Order: sequence, then C-alpha cells, then structure tokens
Amino acid sequence: MDDVLIRPFRAADAQWLVEQHGRLYERDEGFDASFAKLVRRILDGYVSSHDPAREGGWIAERAGERLGSIFCVALDDQTAKLRLFLLVPEVRGLGLGKRMLDTCMDFARGAGFTEMKLWTHESHRAACGLYKATGWQLTESRDVHSFGVDLVEQSWKIRL
Repeated sequence: MDDVLIRPFRAADAQWLVEQHGRLYERDEGFDASFAKLVRRILDGYVSSHDPAREGGWIAERAGERLGSIFCVALDDQTAKLRLFLLVPEVRGLGLGKRMLDTCMDFARGAGFTEMKLWTHESHRAACGLYKATGWQLTESRDVHSFGVDLVEQSWKIRL
C-alpha cells in the first residue's frame, strides 16, 4: 500500500463518494436509497461550509483511482466527528484503513480537538475492530431500523 496517496478531498470527489456509498451499502448491507441521499447531504454541507482550519476530508488514491475516504468535522470546540470512512473492498485488510484513520486523528489533534466521536453499525466488524485496536471505546449500542433494514447502531469515542 506504499503506492497509495492519501490526498485532500476535492468537491469533484463528491459524486464518486455518493455512488460508492450507495452501491456498496446496498450490495453489502441491503440499505435503501436513503443512505446515499444522507451521504449527499453530508457532502453538500461539507463542501459549502466546512472550516478548513478545523475540518478536513481525505481520499485514498492509487494511480488516479479512488480507493476510499475519511472526514473529520467539528461537533463542538473540543469534539470532532469522524465521518464517511469508506474503503473499496479490494483494498480492505491491507493496512490502508489504519493509515487513513491515523491521518484523520492526527489532523483532529493538530486542529485542537481533545476528543473524537463516530457513529457506525455493528455489522462493520473490521472497522469496529480497527477502532478498538486504536483505543476507541464503544459508548452506546442500540437496535434501530434505518435505511430500510434492522441494524445495531454504535457510538464510539476516543480522547486525543
């Protein structure tokens, strides 16, 4: 994975991200179209009003091909939120996710945040394993019906 560049997100990446999230989550989790619409709203808000000093987004790319994304956005003055963490299946399990998570967390620390939070689903076992291995703590788990399917939502946090 040494040939993979983790570069800043550009607005031109947004459509790819919406399509990848929609396609992969429909295929792998059975999500309906409301999930891709949520990703679109998140990205539209980020593109139109993020604070570059406190918020960042990154795209993993190899030879011009996008492989994944991760974002850090402000929840409040002290707390950042990890969002839109995605890797295409072909590069999962190769260490790229850890590199991307480190990039995001290092940025959050540098921006002055003292804590990060994230929201995910229990079914994302590899991601949850990565969070646990890097010091994140599971703070809440609850059954929900979202995006057309029954899920177990999870909230995680870490002190930076």
